[in-house]
Amino acid sequence: MTRWALGIEYNGARFCGWQSQVGVATVQDAVERALSRVADEPVRVIAAGRTDTGVHAHGQVVHFDTGQSRRSEAFTRGANTHLSADVSILWARPVPDEFHARFSAVGRTYRYVILNRRVRPGLWTSRVSFDYRPLDEKRMQEAANALLGRHDFTSFRASQCQAKSPVRTLRRLVVERHGAFIVLTVEADAFLHHMVRNIGGVLCAIGAGERPVSWAESVLKARDRTLGGLTATPDGLYLDAVHYPDKYGLPPLKDPASSAGFVLF
Repeated sequence: MTRWALGIEYNGARFCGWQSQVGVATVQDAVERALSRVADEPVRVIAAGRTDTGVHAHGQVVHFDTGQSRRSEAFTRGANTHLSADVSILWARPVPDEFHARFSAVGRTYRYVILNRRVRPGLWTSRVSFDYRPLDEKRMQEAANALLGRHDFTSFRASQCQAKSPVRTLRRLVVERHGAFIVLTVEADAFLHHMVRNIGGVLCAIGAGERPVSWAESVLKARDRTLGGLTATPDGLYLDAVHYPDKYGLPPLKDPASSAGFVLF
């Protein structure tokens, strides 16, 4: 048996999330069908993160085992011929048996993209969030700084979150404006259900001047989800990268919104 790791990008607009479910379209089902045709045997994949309905990915990572001998190109170009245009396998690498897409990860980065103008999007529908209120990204960044570090993020987790502990280490939370777009880049050791979207909702309320900058820290310390305001929409959320130890030799991470310039897709 050989264990393979794959990098995948997808537009989640028409999918009911990543995880396989009966009777609805999911990214996992689409990927498994395509890989099974290439491997000529049933393939089941394990993902680094189970994105919700409408959430996208630049850098989802999965692993699977197969007894068939195939070249990397078979699991990229070959599998992509059996996938719809909104899902693409970017790379494939054989990895040690110890590798696990979820448990071997040492961190994850999400990106939340907001179109901030008076009128709703047409071209960017389903691919960005939309907020007509003028948002002050400097206020948002000042508020975001209070969330950095290791904290109990109960106030920012969904009520149905099944994680055993609400404690997470937020390593990076950057708020940047690129013309009409505001981009939140969030990196942590792991995330709670709806954590990024709830952070986005709080920061947008602060950016709109509806709440003081200190509100983000107050919400954090309250450890009460009911005090955290609205959950931001899934449309602008991207699983941007999953971080692994160098020993696995996975492809280097891209940074689509680096200082070199803002590239949304």
